[in-house]
This record gives sequence, structure tokens and C-alpha cells, in this order.
Amino acid sequence: LKVDGVNLPRLVIGDSNRIRVGEWVIAIGSPFNLDNTVTAGIISAKSRDTGEYLPLIQSDVAVNPGNSGGPLINMRGEVIGINSQIATLSGAYNGISFAVPIDEVTRVSEQLKASGKVTRGRIGVQISEVTRDVAESLGLGKARGAEVSMVEAGGPAEKGGIKVGDIILAFNKQPVETTRDLPRLVGAAKVGSRASVTVWRRGAQVEVPVTIVELQDDKSTPGKPAAKKSAQGATANALGLTLSAIPQADRRQLGVDGGVLVENATGAAASAGIQPSDVLLQWNNTLLTSVEQFAGLLARHDKAKPVALLVQRDGATQYLTVKPRP
Repeated sequence: LKVDGVNLPRLVIGDSNRIRVGEWVIAIGSPFNLDNTVTAGIISAKSRDTGEYLPLIQSDVAVNPGNSGGPLINMRGEVIGINSQIATLSGAYNGISFAVPIDEVTRVSEQLKASGKVTRGRIGVQISEVTRDVAESLGLGKARGAEVSMVEAGGPAEKGGIKVGDIILAFNKQPVETTRDLPRLVGAAKVGSRASVTVWRRGAQVEVPVTIVELQDDKSTPGKPAAKKSAQGATANALGLTLSAIPQADRRQLGVDGGVLVENATGAAASAGIQPSDVLLQWNNTLLTSVEQFAGLLARHDKAKPVALLVQRDGATQYLTVKPRP
């Protein structure tokens, strides 16, 4: 809405990055068509995840139908958010409300004014959570980051050098604590810009340059073919795994340089979720190349500690933690 005029009253735009949990805020709106209603409360949480790209501000300010689109204002009179949602079982206020951070509102409005549309960035990876057991097995210390479970063929991540099994710890020096952080950071990056991605790879941090491309409508990525089972040379081990080597032709078809094929999984391996026809690519921080190497790693492994195995299945990968049984 554009209004011609001078000396019009206006609200000051604040910085939603500076807000603090416990800070007092007020909301202004027209709940149930009651114009010019003011309600007050405190910020309950920052960066609450209720959507893929919007880290919403949570508060206990009373917000009801008719408040959406109204400002959330701090005690300095600055707008720090736009009220947009409530958590409710009844359709009315139940004690929890959400606002879009004003920094995100400003970013979107500037894009709309400049190009008439909102664009978000992408790098071409699929990610999954890093569990505590996986983090300890890989030497991360604590569960953090986003595990790369699939890299799009020909995408920015593959061109930049990001590999399946990498743990993304930071994007442009901004920490990635959970998988929810990465889509927001990448989505907010300028299309065409060059970003620095910090990954944890085989026990060390590596900086990978990636060029941001525009996020398009979802397109399904075909998975890689499953490995062909071959009982020849199968070897049983103490984790309940029966393994065999992968012929070179099958490696090319699967798009892997090494790995071993799971013929059968019982006991601890089956409990961890490993299945026949899975391909094991990595033992903790060590790339797997042969059944003999796997046997040597298992023989030297402290049976009191779990082991993180990087498993490829139907073109996607994930770390599965196997806890040896007595």
C-alpha cells in the first residue's frame, strides 16, 4: 500500500537479531474486530521452528484472529516482528503466539520491490540429523551440524566438493547447530554468490566453496540403483554382518569408489537398522575399501564403544550407530 503524504506517523524498525528471551513486548491489532487492541507479554523463545525457512519469534502475548499482520513491539518502541500464528487447540489464544522476525520481513519486502518475487538459495544436498552417538564416534564431541545424506549430481555442492557423509558445521561462518539451521542460512543467501561451507570430514574441518543457485520447485531426484547381492566371498563378523566385496562394475553403477556390500544383517547390526543390500562406505572417520579392512577395524575396536557406519541405501546415505553386544 503506497500513500502519498509528508510527515506521516511511523514506527521505527528494530533488529530482531538483538531480541532476548524474557524481554517485554506488546502486540497491536484488531482481535475479534476489536480495533486498536494492545496486549503485552514476554518473548518465550527465539528461532522457533514452525516452518522450513522462517525462524519465528515465540511469545506469550495474547494474539487472536484479527491480530495477524499487526506489529510486535519492544519496550524501545521498535517493531521486531509481525504477528502471524498461534498454537491452539480451540482456535483462540492458548498462551503461545508467533511472529515473523522483522529482519526477514525487510529482506522479503526488498526482494518484492526489486524483482516482484521472492528468491531463495540452494546448494543441492539432502541432510539429516546428527545423533549424539554418531557425533562421539566421528570425534565431533557433541551432536551438532547437518549430515549430508545425498548430493545432487551436477549441483553446486558436488561441483564445490561436498561429499556424502560430510557433516556441515557452518555456512559463511554462521554455525549450523541442527538440520533446521542450514535451509534458513542457504535460503537467505544471495543467488549467484559464493559461500564458504565448513564441513567435518574424516576427523578434520574442511572449508568448501559453493556457488548459490536459485531454489526451484521440488523435483524428485532419482535414487541410485541398489547393489546386487553376491554370496561369493561373504564373511561373517561379530557385529552380525555378513559382508562381501563390490565388483568394480557395480561400484561405477552405484557411484561409489569403495565400500562393502551387506549380504545379511543380524544381531546388533539389524537392531541398528542395517539391511541386506546396504553398502557400507565409512567406519567412523575411515573410508571402507574391502572386507578385510572392515575385519581389521572391528578387531581393533573397543567393544564398549559404538561405531558409526555410513550406509548407502537406494541412493541416499545416513550414519547408523551400531553398539556391539557382549
